[in-house]
Amino acid sequence: MPALIEKKEKLGSQKRFGTRYGRKNRLKVARIEKEQRATHPCPYCKYKKVRRIALGIWGCKKCSSRFTGKAYTPNIQANKNE
Repeated sequence: MPALIEKKEKLGSQKRFGTRYGRKNRLKVARIEKEQRATHPCPYCKYKKVRRIALGIWGCKKCSSRFTGKAYTPNIQANKNE
């Protein structure tokens, strides 16, 4: 009997949409929100403590530096050359 049970994909933040908007759109939103809410490495102190403050504004919780990036990801490679 256990061979018939399929492994289900974790839904994450897309659960709130229910059956609305289509499967691909829900998966895109879930992937973007997962990346946005993750911790990223700081371009100054190199610790994984960077969180999104607002749209395009990112801040490190360790060294308190603030910098700009993309809306959903910090895009750290572009900021290193400034």
